[in-house]
Amino acid sequence: MQNELTVTLIQSNLSWENPVQNRLNFEKKIKTIKTPTDIILLPEMFTTGFTMNPESLSEPMNGESVKWMKALAKDTNAAITGSLIIKEDGSYLNRLCFVEPNGDVVYYNKRHTFTLAGEDKVYKAGSEKVIFFYKGWKICPQICYDLRFPVFARNVEDYDLLFYVANWPKPRISAWDALLKARAIENMSYTIGVNRVGFDANNYEYPGHSVVYDCLGNPLTDLKSFKEGISTVTLSKKHQNKYREKLQFLNDRDRFTLI
Repeated sequence: MQNELTVTLIQSNLSWENPVQNRLNFEKKIKTIKTPTDIILLPEMFTTGFTMNPESLSEPMNGESVKWMKALAKDTNAAITGSLIIKEDGSYLNRLCFVEPNGDVVYYNKRHTFTLAGEDKVYKAGSEKVIFFYKGWKICPQICYDLRFPVFARNVEDYDLLFYVANWPKPRISAWDALLKARAIENMSYTIGVNRVGFDANNYEYPGHSVVYDCLGNPLTDLKSFKEGISTVTLSKKHQNKYREKLQFLNDRDRFTLI
């Protein structure tokens, strides 16, 4: 178990429905990271952009993109995570894969499919909240629209890190900013949001606003809006536990069961 965890956020444009080009672009960016890091975070649907056309773009779990993630994780000695389109048992899934350097894969299927874009009609929604351990840190991964549902993210498991990968557009970016900060404060947890930049084929613009918040809601990164960028920050469990023990807000949380 380690007290510190170093994370690297990659805020990037995406090539529309072009997995080969996106893998090449991210590989180039990842190779520029000079600081040793434990986790490298990519946006939602990082191989394609937020598309409702999964028929020709989906991959199995033993497909090229997961193989690519495994190879990069091994080469960088860092976990690689982001969501992509997976086909399984005849259904399409917006699945976040967390690929460790040893090749182990933890995955989470997006629970709240984005009805405004018709994601619920194309992708099968996940049914379970996922909590896993990595290097002694208890981690909760979620995807984009999940951010709007605080009950699903509520820290009843005493996790240490909550993170979201996203394609969150410009018109609603104030909600992204406010809700990410709120998730950090209410859950007394480091909270990360990784959002893309650029335009997609539907002419939606994405402003980034990727960020890491500490458990008090203080931002720890300063990535520029609308621009590609990479940011590496080290999280301290000692720092977080200090404030959890001092303030004890989680002791007063409501108890409930998700159904």
